[in-house]
Amino acid sequence: MWKSLDWVTICIYLVLIVCGWFSVCGASYNYGEVDFFDFSTRAGKQFVWIICSFGLAFILLMLEDSMYDMFSYIIYIGMMLLLIVTIFIAPDVKGSRSWLQLGPVSLQPAEFAKFATALALAKYMNSFSFNMRKTKNALLVTAIILLPMMLIVLQKETGSALVYLAFFLVLYREGMPGVVLFAGLCAVVYFVVGLRYDVPLYEGSPTHMGEFSVLCMILLVAGGMLWTTIRKWTPAHTILIVNGGVIAIAWLISKYVVTFNLVVTLWGLLGMVVIYLLYLSLKTRTFKYVGVALFALGSMAFLYSSDYVFDEILEPHQRMRIKVVLGLEEDLTGAGYNVNQSKIAIGSGGLWGKGFLNGTQTKLKYVPEQDTDFIFCTIGEEKGFVGSVFVLIMYLILILRLVALAERQRYTFGRVYGYAVLSIFLFHLFINIGMVLGLTPVIGIPLPFFSYGGSSLWGFTILLFIFLRIDAGRNRSY
Repeated sequence: MWKSLDWVTICIYLVLIVCGWFSVCGASYNYGEVDFFDFSTRAGKQFVWIICSFGLAFILLMLEDSMYDMFSYIIYIGMMLLLIVTIFIAPDVKGSRSWLQLGPVSLQPAEFAKFATALALAKYMNSFSFNMRKTKNALLVTAIILLPMMLIVLQKETGSALVYLAFFLVLYREGMPGVVLFAGLCAVVYFVVGLRYDVPLYEGSPTHMGEFSVLCMILLVAGGMLWTTIRKWTPAHTILIVNGGVIAIAWLISKYVVTFNLVVTLWGLLGMVVIYLLYLSLKTRTFKYVGVALFALGSMAFLYSSDYVFDEILEPHQRMRIKVVLGLEEDLTGAGYNVNQSKIAIGSGGLWGKGFLNGTQTKLKYVPEQDTDFIFCTIGEEKGFVGSVFVLIMYLILILRLVALAERQRYTFGRVYGYAVLSIFLFHLFINIGMVLGLTPVIGIPLPFFSYGGSSLWGFTILLFIFLRIDAGRNRSY
């Protein structure tokens, strides 16, 4: 087994762990402290978590790889029960009930539910009769992913719950239709454009630019889908040309003749497109036309339901964070304070950084949560652009290595679990670094192997080393 281990990945893991510990030392350092191994300090506590994670990694490697397949469902059910219990017995910490108090130690079950969900997903998708395009299989896989998400949302930990959306990348690798990911991308674009440009189309117009733009995009996507999925240029050409001409004429009339809401015109065009697609479906007996029509109607429903979700369901602080990212609000003393101070800290590092323990923004505690969710700003200030790029390159090598390991698995179980690990790491990297740089909303998720905390460190260690053990046994016969 030791000869079959991927030591390259283990070395990357060790480098990230060591760099992470020094970053925690720098982020939590107070003037006058000299002993980073003092267990009363965050650096000392993190050192203990690191040593324990090494022991945990060793135990995971010593277990038979077949055990992870054998006990996948049991582990998943156990973690789901623990998540349910956490909702009722966890103390309120900053508005959430997601931390279990075990004497002097606090653990967050949501971090450990990731590997349990990945194992259950791999186990189910490894079954002989599994086919991602079967409705029953697709629904059960979706349920495996959504169950922990819902339980974590009930714990008031929306950020941790969103991480589980990364598992849908695994489904795409295993045969999920690309239209599902495309629909997700469209939903993000519709939401951002509709919210960001919620202003009049032109002075005195009752038409809102965001709503108008999204409805135009829905018509454009409908025409494009006819060409890409059905390979019929004539219907696509008809939809694009006719709709484009009608919208142009309506815009000129509204601007120079009689002002009216152009959205009504777009509603009419969408209705005509749907009727036209249903007609083509009946005429050619091709169900794909109905699929395009449903996609257009679903996009329209999403556009107007997202306004309700944003205004009525999201918490005020969540709405403010989204507005800050989209540039609708500045709020440098409120929701935008963390991101603004983080940018200042990273920018002040320059090319080479200020040096270990020499950062001013982090040492004076200007950046809240600088040793947990915002620890990347410590790297930027102390190690500068060069140090930040080095860390990102190490993550890139880890991601590429995980892709290579996942693709060389002989069985679906190992491949699915490998891509699940990869997807979790990717999501954490993009969102955490994105929120530190002000590119994504602040949702409070840790940077793998860097952020302070035993739960996240152990969670990522378990994810990675279970995969390394499965990979080490990839050539065994079942």
